[in-house]
Formats: sequence, C-alpha cells, structure tokens
Amino acid sequence: MAREKNTPTTHAPNAPAFLAWHVTQKGEKSYWTKVGAAWAHKDGQGFTLQLETCPINGRIVLRAPLEDTPPQDDSGRS
Repeated sequence: MAREKNTPTTHAPNAPAFLAWHVTQKGEKSYWTKVGAAWAHKDGQGFTLQLETCPINGRIVLRAPLEDTPPQDDSGRS
C-alpha cells in the first residue's frame, strides 16, 4: 500500500510544529521550562522530537508555538 503525501501544517520552513515543555507541579503552581521542539514529517504521519535535555520527573507537554509573541525565558508559566 502506497503512502499518500499530506501537508497538514502551514509552518514556515524548518519552524517546529510544537514546542516541548517540561512541566513540574509545586503546590498549586505549575512551572514550565522549554526543553525542545517537534517537527512534522512531510508525509503527515508523525513527528520528530528533539529534546535539549531529558527531565527525570514531571511531564513533557507539546504545545503549538505562539506566533505573535517574543520567545519567553524559562521562568514559571501557568
């Protein structure tokens, strides 16, 4: 069975489809730290995830990048 080529994303060339965030919980506050990014495959059937660091606790959340805001530092985000 041949694979069909799909292009579901409209991101700029080489721009990640998602940013990877490490999320930890301390009390009622969540702390978000950017740890990598994910790029869609050309065939639309998967993603390549590149992590700059690999957390051993918490969780990793993939979120679409915000296009109209400047990059944020690694301070808490909730």
